[in-house]
Amino acid sequence: MNTTHTDCIIIGAGLSGIGAACHLSRKNPDKTYVILEARAELGGTWSLFKYPGIRSDSDMYTFGYSFKTWEDQKTFADGPSILKYLNEAADEYQVRDHIRYQQSAVSYNFDTKEKLWTVTTVNSSTAEQTVYTCQFIFSCSGYYNYSKGYTPKFKDQSHFEGQIIHPQQWPDKLAVANKKVVVIGSGATAVTIVPELATEGAQVVMLQRSPTYIAALPNKDKIADRLKHLFPKKIAYRLIRYKNIFYSIIFFNLCKLFPEAMKNFIINGAKKGLGDFPVDPHFIPNYNPWEQRFCIAPNGDFFRAIRKGKATVVTDHIDRFLPNGILLKSGETLAADIIITATGLNLVAFGGVKIQLDSKPFDVSKSFVYKGLMLSDLPNFFIFVGYTNASWTLKSDLTSEYISRVLKYLDKHNYKAVEAKVIETDLKPVPLLNLNSGYINRSANMLPSQGNKAPWRIYQNYVLDYKMLRLDSVKDKRLKFF
Repeated sequence: MNTTHTDCIIIGAGLSGIGAACHLSRKNPDKTYVILEARAELGGTWSLFKYPGIRSDSDMYTFGYSFKTWEDQKTFADGPSILKYLNEAADEYQVRDHIRYQQSAVSYNFDTKEKLWTVTTVNSSTAEQTVYTCQFIFSCSGYYNYSKGYTPKFKDQSHFEGQIIHPQQWPDKLAVANKKVVVIGSGATAVTIVPELATEGAQVVMLQRSPTYIAALPNKDKIADRLKHLFPKKIAYRLIRYKNIFYSIIFFNLCKLFPEAMKNFIINGAKKGLGDFPVDPHFIPNYNPWEQRFCIAPNGDFFRAIRKGKATVVTDHIDRFLPNGILLKSGETLAADIIITATGLNLVAFGGVKIQLDSKPFDVSKSFVYKGLMLSDLPNFFIFVGYTNASWTLKSDLTSEYISRVLKYLDKHNYKAVEAKVIETDLKPVPLLNLNSGYINRSANMLPSQGNKAPWRIYQNYVLDYKMLRLDSVKDKRLKFF
């Protein structure tokens, strides 16, 4: 059995993993590392998902890395453009040679005496086991199951004679022209797929149990264009990035402070985009803005497809599947040749890897998250969890910057390990993710908790996190260095 040692092991070659590697190359070039990627290519989400219209639902000036400018004119980029951006970053910082593909991590064990992690992987093609050792693990594996999406059990599903497709397993060259297509779901994936299928000539119905907040935003930022003309590229990128960060913070806080006013504002925007199509009940959610993740329709493409009669929305509950469609609880029947179950993801904590401390099982659900990036009582283990109310990458960038400072602090003081310890006697557990979404609620008991106060509380606020992770001292009474 092969054994390889490096200073750091990065789990996953997606957006967070490639970013973490670039940051190491920039800020800690003395550290050796490998990236263990379970699949056969880099890109994570952006190489896995192939459904029509796959794109970012955050603006690319904040979804892109802090150290690499976004050159494209589109604010909300399609999947292939994001994958190209990731590949460029990997090449610019010589990351590609560090990636070990088809290495699916199955177990981690930290030896407190040796201050060393042992990572065991299985080759997803040959089933061969490999053992890696390292000082630090960067867990960048994302938060969902890559092999299978979430599909609820529908009554008489086997009776349906057409195709049933989950977006996570989208087939190559699916012909939808002149086909009746029902998209089940109302989240970001459904809102992305519906206008694309309509453009391809399908007769599309989005079937939802309850509405989601959807806002039309321009896919070209005029202020960004102006700033690009006025300033050098890197300065302009930074200004646009900060502008968009503050816009999102302001919008999020307005939704929290004035939920009714913001609800009316968003619904009125939907009214303008829909024309004669009714907003009630299809676009009036039964929760306040930002209690669940917000959906974006670049240039209003989703509303335009409905306004022009190329797609429609039905709000109802499924009774059962029929050979040629779906029977709803209201008694209405939706005819379908293809049913797309845009019903969400299956969450999995840290890639489902078995974690051990001194060869004893470590229960992550019993731990607290320190500053959004370490687990209490688990040394030299860093987690990358992005924002739920803003671009994922904003937080993963800050996480990398903080880790860089920690590594330098350890080296300066001749330490080999760092561990977060709960010293508060009144710390109360709070669910890690602050959204009331189905995929989060289904898996809440598998995840670690955040606390009810800093530094165990996750603020979902870039300004507060910037202070905590970039400016505040690394030294903290809750951190044990050894």
